[in-house]
Amino acid sequence: MSTAFHRLLSVEAVRITEAAALAAARWMGRGDEKAADHAAVTAMRNEMEHIAIDGRIVIGEGERDEAPMLYIGEKVGRCADGDFACDIAVDPLEGTSITARGGSNALAVIAMAPRGGLLHAPDTYMKKIAVGSEAAGAIDIQASVTENLYRIAAKKNMGVADLTVCVLDRPRHVDIITEVRAAGARVFLIQDGDVSGAVACAVEESPVDVLMGTGGAPEGVLAAAALLALGGDIQGQLMFRSDEERERAKAMSIGDPDRVLRIDDMASGNVVFAATGVTDGAWLRGVRYVAGGAQTESVVMRSTSGTIRNITATHNFVKHPRGDRGRI
Repeated sequence: MSTAFHRLLSVEAVRITEAAALAAARWMGRGDEKAADHAAVTAMRNEMEHIAIDGRIVIGEGERDEAPMLYIGEKVGRCADGDFACDIAVDPLEGTSITARGGSNALAVIAMAPRGGLLHAPDTYMKKIAVGSEAAGAIDIQASVTENLYRIAAKKNMGVADLTVCVLDRPRHVDIITEVRAAGARVFLIQDGDVSGAVACAVEESPVDVLMGTGGAPEGVLAAAALLALGGDIQGQLMFRSDEERERAKAMSIGDPDRVLRIDDMASGNVVFAATGVTDGAWLRGVRYVAGGAQTESVVMRSTSGTIRNITATHNFVKHPRGDRGRI
């Protein structure tokens, strides 16, 4: 793939996440998670049809029987002879419950890589630890919480008491939270959205130093794609809820399903990552509807160049009447 096309692909990736965000934001605070998610999925799928790619969904909305669109294995894009063959990971609406409640940090997210560049992760849980570039190489998911905090602090030339640990606010994380506090570090609890939580570790303006805990495996792959471009680091380990999930993982040819997954196991090659804010968050502003249109804030990253672009767009629904529901 040429550098010129890869640059173009990064722009197209933003168009995809903008479309999903604009559609989902219509449902902000309206208490209907399914409607918000359906709107995002439909808009994202429709936008993909216009791109010169031979795309394959490897992280999506679930199996074909459960998801009419963006299901795992679905072919997307123009799919013409000579089109770029790529694997795609999507979360059309990371934070469905956030959006329905009118909360913060909901995103529309996509990652695209050459075929084989993204882990085909099963829809199960993943134990994760993620850091930014300053602590890359310091983490060990098999070590204790306390040991990791000391490793990270030493790498960043900080004290453990100066570290802030992002953790999903779930009962399963009580032990992690207790150990973080006992070590003297601070805890930053989030209700949902551990992709944004992981990426926050690598964003200079963010107060977060490390993400710890268990969340979705698909979200782990998306986070790895972003952190690859940001120079950060992530390790994961699949946490199966049943023998059936374990067997599905084996069928996906991921090797030993119990092994530690490092960042290049989850995302590798020339990866493009894009996200658009749906609701306001610490990282990106949410969609703002104005007279005759809307404004969005997005970020797009390319792992090969390390380029990170923050994009604020104004969408004119007068000139493009279906701009918030179709091609933008």
